[in-house]
Formats: sequence, C-alpha cells, structure tokens
Amino acid sequence: MPSYEETYAYLEKHVDALKTNKTGDERQTDGEVFDKKTLMTIYGLMTDGLIDRVHYPISTGKEGNVFYVTDEDGDPAALKIFRTSTSTFKRVSQYVEGDPRFRGVRGNRWKMIYAWVNKEYKNLVRYCDAELPVPEPIAFDNNCLLMEYIGDDSGPAPQLKDCVLEDPTDTYDEVVSFIVDGWRDAHLVHGDLSEYNVLMLDGQPIMIDVGQAMTSDFYNAKDYLERDIRNVNRFFRQRGADVIEDSVILDETLNGEDEEDEE
Repeated sequence: MPSYEETYAYLEKHVDALKTNKTGDERQTDGEVFDKKTLMTIYGLMTDGLIDRVHYPISTGKEGNVFYVTDEDGDPAALKIFRTSTSTFKRVSQYVEGDPRFRGVRGNRWKMIYAWVNKEYKNLVRYCDAELPVPEPIAFDNNCLLMEYIGDDSGPAPQLKDCVLEDPTDTYDEVVSFIVDGWRDAHLVHGDLSEYNVLMLDGQPIMIDVGQAMTSDFYNAKDYLERDIRNVNRFFRQRGADVIEDSVILDETLNGEDEEDEE
C-alpha cells in the first residue's frame, strides 16, 4: 500500500488540474474539489483502470466540477466531482431524503453527498435503460461520478442557451419527448430541466445534471413535472418554436401513462 505522499506524487503526474501555476480563485476552487478523500477516490478509479489521466475542468456547477479525463487507450470520459461543503450538503439533502429509493438515509454531510452521487448514477442508468438522451454512466465512488463525455475533439458540447438553433421546433419536440418518455418509461421527472441542463451535440439535445430527478411516485413529482414543462416552454417560446400549451403536455404525460397501464 503506497503512502499518501507517494499517492499524491502519482496523482500530480496524472491530474493536470493539480498544477499550481493558477490564480488564487482557481486554487481555492480546486482546494474545495481536490481534498484528501477525493484524491484517494480518484486514485482508486485510476488503479481500477477506469481513468488514466485527469486533464482539465470542462464545467463548474452548483454541486461540483466536471473534468475531462482519458483512460489508458486515450478514450475520453467526464469525471464529475461533487463538493463536500456544508452548503452543498444543505442543497442536496432535501432531494435525497425525499426520494423513495433513499428512504431512511440520514447522517453527516459525507454520507448524504455519497448518497447524492449514487442517486445521480441510478437516474442516469434509468434514463439510459429507457433509451433517453443522457450521458451513459460508467462508475461512481464516494463523491466522484464517471460518465460518458459529451463533446468532440474541439471541446465539450455547448449548453442549449448558447446555441443558435437551425430548427427550434425540432429541438423543442426532442426535449418535450424527453419529459414525456422520462415520466412514462424511466418513471422519473428531471425536476430542474432548463436551457442550462441541456447540451447540444450534432444538433441533438442531451439532458444532464439529473441528480435531483425524482421517481414519479414522489409525493410532489407532478409539481416538478409542471415546472419542467413551464421552463422548457418559456425558453423555446423565446426562440420562436411552435410551443404546445403546458396543460396539453401535462395531460399527455399523465393520461398517456394511465392508458398504457390499462393496456
């Protein structure tokens, strides 16, 4: 078993983001992400052969940072590292404690954040099993989630909010289908779907940040469903798409599920 110093020296060679020629703000952010427990988790993913090198951050979110990584063959993936701060714990605990799949999960912030990572992984699996457009999950451990990289050789795919859409209505239809099929087939509601949580790759929308997604039997899942519909309609209405009324999408989602159950 290597010592922590040996492990850190190894990681310094394989984690480009640890290099110290950075500004104070960047160093502070990295200090929040690359604490000792997280470094040891990354080391474990490396020794398991899942990661060979962590290159650079590709996005920064409320709960953590996403890094571009490669395996031993040079194939890309995305490593999402969740912060373990008290503020992150407070933000995510409501979604973990309220999820029927994690009923009874209590404890300190580490335990809650680990459950949150597990939750996002499980949600990605559900969406993938339903053949819906999300990053394919690869593995998770502690506060790290490894998943498919959404992008190409030129860089990560842009957020929907930053894209000029060739056909806004076509893209809108794809996103609405994700809402409807996500509820019916994956039995999930995203809960925070907006132009910030959709990436555009080769003209196709990919939904991300699904950690807060709840099962459709959650006590106020319908409220989250209505919020997703409102947010998506607001954005695409501004982009000139042919938007369907909120109530029509809601009725199709809920009643369509009932009709399938009857069959």
